[in-house]
Order: sequence, then C-alpha cells, then structure tokens
Amino acid sequence: MRHTIVARLRNDPLALSRVVGLLRRRGFQVETMTLGPSEEEGARRATLVVEAADARRVILQLRRLVDVLDVDALPGDEALERETALLSVAAGAAERPQIVALCSVFGGRVLEVGAGSMVVEVTGSPSHLDRFLELVRPYGLLALARTGRIALARSPIAGRIDDMAHAPAAPAPLHLAPAHALAG
Repeated sequence: MRHTIVARLRNDPLALSRVVGLLRRRGFQVETMTLGPSEEEGARRATLVVEAADARRVILQLRRLVDVLDVDALPGDEALERETALLSVAAGAAERPQIVALCSVFGGRVLEVGAGSMVVEVTGSPSHLDRFLELVRPYGLLALARTGRIALARSPIAGRIDDMAHAPAAPAPLHLAPAHALAG
C-alpha cells in the first residue's frame, strides 16, 4: 500500500543520507522523495511516498533517527498533495493550438515554443498530472521531469475548492487605517 509520509529533519548535510539508508536497509520502496526548507529555521521538510504494508512501521523506524525532528503519515483524504511536471511535447504549427488548449484546461503554462516542440509546465495533484500526460502523450512526449509530491495536512475545517464554488460569497475584506493615521 502507498503512504505519504511527511518528516521534519535537522538541517544537516547527512540527515537525508541517514533517512535514505534506513529506508533502504529496511526494504521500504520509495516512490518519490522531496526535500526543501520548512517553516522552522534549521529544519527541512521531507515528503516521502513509500510502498509499505503499514505506515506505522515506517514512522517508528524514522523516529529512531536523531535527525528526524517529527514524522507523520498523511492519509489520502487528509492530505493536500501537489507535483509539478515540465514536459517537452512534439508540436508543429498545426498541433500547437490543441496543446495550448489542453494547458489552459489543466492550468498549465507554455514556457517555450520551438520549431517542432513546446515546453509546458503543469502543477496539480498526481492524478491531475497523470490525466494531462495521458492526453498529450499521443502528440509525442520528448522529455518529462516531475518533481515528486509535496504535501501538507488539510485544515480541519477546509473544504475543497470545488465545494467552495457553491458556497456563499466571502465578506468584504476589513480595511484598517494605517498606523501613522491613528497616531496623533
């Protein structure tokens, strides 16, 4: 079973090496791993998508490492997951409008247009990217680079954007006077 695990690591050059070594020694298959700065100074956020029978076993192993500040699994319904893909698609003049239309529907951007190809960027959930790739592959996929997942836990009261389209309009923003206008 596939699990999304988020960990905060000490900002130590060997921290990632220790995490990867532990996962390798324990036989956990890592599908994707991303690492970047976190909200805390001196810590980095790692998002791992791991194939394992039980996420708790992976978490217990990671907690043993001194470099791991905290770690938790994000169940699919509690996670906001995103990936970015850069891809080069074979596109002559006749195909370009169709690829631009697909980019528009999927919220993508055309980054570069060459004589016989286009480079596009698409960001979304992993399944969103998979659907986009399925539709552009027949044009000829020349190159593909995907970031791997990043994830955060959903807010307890959060709704999906699709649900919010039917929600009542938000109240008008509150405008406060600048601080210098209050002094006096």
